[in-house]
Amino acid sequence: MGWLMFKLKPASPMDNVQDLKKDALVMWQDKWVHGIAFFMSFILPTIIGYVYAITSGNLSPAAGALGGLLIPGVARVVMVQHATFCINSLCHMIGERPYSTSHSARDSWIAAIFTMGEGYHNYHHEFQWDYRNGVKSWQLDPSKWIIWLLSKFGLAGNLKRVPNERILLAETRETRRQLNDQISNLQQLANSSGELIEQTLKSLENWNVRLTEICDELQKAAHDKIQLSKSKLTELRNESEKALSEMESNLKLALA
Repeated sequence: MGWLMFKLKPASPMDNVQDLKKDALVMWQDKWVHGIAFFMSFILPTIIGYVYAITSGNLSPAAGALGGLLIPGVARVVMVQHATFCINSLCHMIGERPYSTSHSARDSWIAAIFTMGEGYHNYHHEFQWDYRNGVKSWQLDPSKWIIWLLSKFGLAGNLKRVPNERILLAETRETRRQLNDQISNLQQLANSSGELIEQTLKSLENWNVRLTEICDELQKAAHDKIQLSKSKLTELRNESEKALSEMESNLKLALA
């Protein structure tokens, strides 16, 4: 966490946030971020505790100020920072990588519970410009819901969303990569193994052909900016998931 307070590396490039650089409020916050954070985290809770003690008469002003500093101040900051930085530690160690294994980021529903949805880190690394992290209907992502709700009141706008075709393409490519890995492993065993291995290998190769066709179809849709119907996306997603499921079950039988 020290990088928050000490710049040990050169400043990150800013050429990918040209829209934010045009926002005066955002740039003001960027300039004074440490002072704002210190005031909101420690000074304001202390003031609130002090005022509460005076108005309620139940505490001495000193006790109220100290309570404000320690509980909604220090304790809250410690908990929030630990939860936040689990993303940059645990979410690169624990969880699944359904969209890409080219980086170590992982999706963890457990981390999402404590971080308002930020636990779906593999998706975030693969599609950094999407305002969402949990894109499945069953994934917990309160941050996404809050941003969407704010947009309905005009308090947020121009929300970036990755097309469903591109999301499914990433998932299918990753499934195909896993399939190719297993095919390579089985090919090494095929020469010295029985008929079951050969049958499994043939089944996986057939699925590999089908997944390649799905990838090509999704790639064309994404390139031509064609939005496929929900039923078509569901059909392709089901095929991709079935391929992964059959791969796992066939391997268990073949290698038992």
